[in-house]
Amino acid sequence: MFQINEVLKLGEHLYRVLLIEGHRIVWISLSDSKAFPEVISIEQLNDLMLEESLVRVDDPFGFVRDLQPEKESKNTLIRDRNYKIILPLVEAPDFYVKRVRSKLLSQIVATGDVSKPYLYKLIRRFWQRGQTPNALLPDYKNSGAKGKKRVAKDKKLGRPRSIMEGRGALVDEPTEKLFRIIIDKYVLKKNFSLARAHRKLKGLYEQICPGVAETEKPTKRQLSHFFDREYSYVEKVKAKVPDIIYKKDVRPILSTATTQALGPGSRYEIDATIADVILVSDHDRNQPVGRPTVYIVVDVFSRFVVGWYIGFENPSYVAAIQALHLALTNKNSIFQDLEIDTEQLSWPAPGLPEAILADRGELLGHQIEGLESSNNIRIENTPPFRGDAKGIVEQRFRVVQAEFKRFVPGEVTGFTVKKRGGNNYWLDGTLTISEFKEIIVASIVMRNFVDPMKKYDRAADMPADLPSIPIHLWNWGLQNRTGRLRKADATSVRISLLPRDRATTSSQGICLFGVYYSAPEIIELGWMHRTGRINRPEKVEVAYDPNFADEIYLFHSEGSREHWVCRITDLSREYRGLTFWEIWRKQKQTKIQASKDQLHADKLRKDHEERVESIISSALKQTPKPVATNAERLRCVGKARAEQLEMERNQRRPQVKTDQQAADVVHLSPPEDSDDYPDYEDELFDDGDD
Repeated sequence: MFQINEVLKLGEHLYRVLLIEGHRIVWISLSDSKAFPEVISIEQLNDLMLEESLVRVDDPFGFVRDLQPEKESKNTLIRDRNYKIILPLVEAPDFYVKRVRSKLLSQIVATGDVSKPYLYKLIRRFWQRGQTPNALLPDYKNSGAKGKKRVAKDKKLGRPRSIMEGRGALVDEPTEKLFRIIIDKYVLKKNFSLARAHRKLKGLYEQICPGVAETEKPTKRQLSHFFDREYSYVEKVKAKVPDIIYKKDVRPILSTATTQALGPGSRYEIDATIADVILVSDHDRNQPVGRPTVYIVVDVFSRFVVGWYIGFENPSYVAAIQALHLALTNKNSIFQDLEIDTEQLSWPAPGLPEAILADRGELLGHQIEGLESSNNIRIENTPPFRGDAKGIVEQRFRVVQAEFKRFVPGEVTGFTVKKRGGNNYWLDGTLTISEFKEIIVASIVMRNFVDPMKKYDRAADMPADLPSIPIHLWNWGLQNRTGRLRKADATSVRISLLPRDRATTSSQGICLFGVYYSAPEIIELGWMHRTGRINRPEKVEVAYDPNFADEIYLFHSEGSREHWVCRITDLSREYRGLTFWEIWRKQKQTKIQASKDQLHADKLRKDHEERVESIISSALKQTPKPVATNAERLRCVGKARAEQLEMERNQRRPQVKTDQQAADVVHLSPPEDSDDYPDYEDELFDDGDD
């Protein structure tokens, strides 16, 4: 079965079906510039098709149907005019008959609107290109060989100069090579303007072709034309923008993060930001304390904020583990402390995710291996400077900060004083950290339970009546998607998240950062006994909480997460109740003071040593040469020692003045014939037994 306008291939020639009339077909050759419609029987065509000599092919002029020139444009006017001219012929039912066709062609030519050769050209184009008015559109797209590179041979391409002197430079292959060198080196790599790069080009051209007149050097327009022709837009952007910026801000985004999250708990994203607000001290509202750090942990699938940290710790592993610990534990105590009513809200049960995506800074290294290995959590780290890889949590920051940023005094504007007489935002802060926490947590609750998301990319299996609110998406995902959350013990998770270090052992206990700890298990094993035969390890692995230095956790069995709780000993009692941050600061101050004391002691020691050396030198000078033998000198040692001792005793004896009168003697016991003094002997030695 054949169709009008389909294209058939017979041998190496293409034919278009123009008309089907009973058992015969009218077709025309597409490759013959002088072709006219021909008649052939359908039976003959079927035989050729059975012989595989005739096959159906795609229409080479199929693009004509998609052309849509603008109204009142030159192309449209030409098309409509030509179609109006040939309309009497193409609408004739027997146009394929030569006698009828010749008569109609003569009538059209007689009107004087078109010549006979051009009329033949129009009707052939109409039939060969699909019998549509668009077939008569002029082929202006082929004019000028658009997209084809011109090759300069003997003279400069383009119109001759009318203002500037000279003929101009011939842009041949060597000149184009210079263009490419200048563009690659200065325009793309150093981001020079074309005008500045053109000046570099003329300097290089002068070195290659010395003595060339200024008017015969390549112009800026020639360089610009080469740049636009040879370098695509994507190449220009990739070359001018650093690779990191291109990947983060410029490259096309072909998918979303949600497509990789199968359900709640498939992936958590964690990130930190410095809030754009100045806070004040809890003790003195007139004293600004700076900008707080905000960590947020978000479930990628539902956009539910599962954990956070708000405080003054710098973005680091210590602050990150506090946000992660909160994400994996119950939060009722947090809401009670902040006086946030959650009775009408059903906060999801916490659990461990399948993967956690973070920056390279916080969760990169051995510190997170405890959580990764013991709880089978995959830790994913983004490439450097690729904040776009965590687009979900980055968007949460913008949304949460919008709750307060425009309404709170002390908003960070990016510069301290806008203009002369302007306010310093550092002095405008009014919120304390407690009040700021309440605002952020309340905003998180609103975003999790109340506010619908306008741009959530829904999956095909999500029902239309499912609200785009994080809590609803979370609950729907738990019921209809693969469950990824796993239950975990809060204490075990906390210890898994704590940073690790190697501590030394001695008879004084376990020493970590100069602080000594002990545990009943250590004493029972004899590690603290003061004997050289005790078998204790030189170093042990411990976990510590930087915010609480009173205890550490010692992992006593290799390959196991079992631990002993070690508490600070009396030897380090000065550090009780402190954080490790405070201990390190105090130890630093102690070392600074010790360094000052050592400098002072070194100065005094120097003076002391010089005095000792002076005394020894003087003694050596005053010692005469001995006249007695060594044996005689040794025999006189006892006598000389006795004389020296007697001299020492005389020096210690107090000097008695002879002109003083003798004092009256007071008898402690009265004379035998006197009764004036009482006797207290019995009272002094009485034990009170009577």
